Amino acid sequence: MRILRTDEARFAGLPDYPFSACYHQISPDLRMHYVDEGNPAAAPVIMLHGEPSWSYIYRHMIPVIAAAGHRVLAPDLIGFGKSDKPARVEDYSDENHMAWLSNWLEALSIENATLVCQNWGSLLGLRLAASHQRRFSRIIVANGMLPTGDHRPPAIFRVWKAFASHSPWFPVSRLIQLGTERTLSNTELAAYEAPFPDARYKAGARAFPALIPTSPQDPVSSANREAWRTLEKWRKPFITCFSNGDPITRGGDRHMQRRIPGAFGQPHITLNGGHFLQEDCPREFARVILDALKAELAA
Repeated sequence: MRILRTDEARFAGLPDYPFSACYHQISPDLRMHYVDEGNPAAAPVIMLHGEPSWSYIYRHMIPVIAAAGHRVLAPDLIGFGKSDKPARVEDYSDENHMAWLSNWLEALSIENATLVCQNWGSLLGLRLAASHQRRFSRIIVANGMLPTGDHRPPAIFRVWKAFASHSPWFPVSRLIQLGTERTLSNTELAAYEAPFPDARYKAGARAFPALIPTSPQDPVSSANREAWRTLEKWRKPFITCFSNGDPITRGGDRHMQRRIPGAFGQPHITLNGGHFLQEDCPREFARVILDALKAELAA
């Protein structure tokens, strides 16, 4: 596996991202970057980003959660952010992503964690929580789902999947802006481009859409169904925080609320924003997390 590593100089002076870089060596040649802020003795809040973003998307939320007394962990998925980037699209299988995340989770000896996940962070995060139930105390899902391919995806996703696979042009910052209702500044847009000096570094971002199951026979479908069998017995708190401006995940919150016992009676929230609600309404999203953690902090 040929590995690319983005030069640290590309991340210098990013707006609102003063966090120290932490690294976990998954293998001798592959390392994962993560942010680790707040009280190291507190139960962790794990924030998983999606496609094609990185931990930078949580920059306005990390300080708020940390200032309230919590530990915040925000990894960059392999292929994104400051993490290493295998050079071939084929390197980014669903199994590899799960193995990389599990390696990081176990190496940090994570216990009693709150999972916060959005977009692809939800597809991987929900599988991760189902596979490591004892390590998680609650789940907060934002504009994300765990599809099994039993329902036809919306037309907008099918267009997106074809674009990611075949377009010679893959403008990461433009894609983030399309999923965000507010206008991002030029420096913010540049921060989303920072991990990708050229097209060679974008294999991971191009790979993700093709990994979403679109038929019941898809190779990922069986693994996601297995996770659903666990989630349908999940009685720990499960909260959805969706936005009203995301055509891709619309309705996914209600689907999970119906199927997951831990979602019953929880304060599910709908915020005003687009797909990337971390950009459109970070304070409100952070408040949802803090409200969910109040009982734990009091204890």
